[in-house]
Amino acid sequence: MFDYLKTTEEALAAYLPLKDCREKKLIEAMQYSLAAGGKRVRPRLVFEFNALCNGFPEGATPFACAVEMIHTYSLIHDDLPCMDDDDLRRGKPSNHKVYGEDIALLAGDALQTLAFEIMTNDKTAELVGEKACRQCANVLSRYAGANGMVGGQVIDLLSENTDAPIEVLREMDYKKTACLIKAACEMGAISAGASEQQIKAASRYGECIGIAFQIKDDILDVTSTNDELGKPVGSDNDNNKSTYVSLLGVSECAKLVNLLTENAVEALEYFNGDINTLKKFAYELAERTK
Repeated sequence: MFDYLKTTEEALAAYLPLKDCREKKLIEAMQYSLAAGGKRVRPRLVFEFNALCNGFPEGATPFACAVEMIHTYSLIHDDLPCMDDDDLRRGKPSNHKVYGEDIALLAGDALQTLAFEIMTNDKTAELVGEKACRQCANVLSRYAGANGMVGGQVIDLLSENTDAPIEVLREMDYKKTACLIKAACEMGAISAGASEQQIKAASRYGECIGIAFQIKDDILDVTSTNDELGKPVGSDNDNNKSTYVSLLGVSECAKLVNLLTENAVEALEYFNGDINTLKKFAYELAERTK
């Protein structure tokens, strides 16, 4: 059975070897956050959709690592004092608490550029073709930029200390969280040469579980503990942020998570392969405790 987690960890380490150079501290900071663990949701989705569309792991690996690098850089930046000002990430001190704000900022920048380097280099092009490389790079840049993850973060910052309505919250969570998960699903399909219909279905699945994922995060922020979650709980309330929980309550949020999960599962009907793993994965995300 294919071990996506082992493959991801080994590939991430190989893409970022530590060497004796003047920028060694930067590389250490990049490695520190990249190797901090986590659920590796996005790489898994790249591999799962690649396999569902009859691809092969070697072709999916660069894109799985790229999306994880983008995700990791966003976490480094999110934790900075100018953003969420969090001291913990995945149960460990945040990057800036270890390496300082300046190096942490640059480590995030460097991870972002490395992601696009590994997606577009000659080796990756030989594995999946130049067209797939170009499409995947376009997808990731679109969903990670001003109209995606970064834009969602801006909406999040501007919504602090305000009573943001549910419409603003939906747009924020779609862009900040769901877009990168959509990107992972689409890249998995694209790297396997999937049809346009399959790519759209993968996108729909990613969007639904992505929004459900964020709503579940909002629930856990008020129902979990620091030790269980690996980061400070109650930070949304401390930062005066509107969340699904603050607007709808825990019970209604739980219902919404379940509805979105079912919608995600329905999107899998467009695939001919074994969809059981992705169905189970959607349910696992909805039921997670950390």
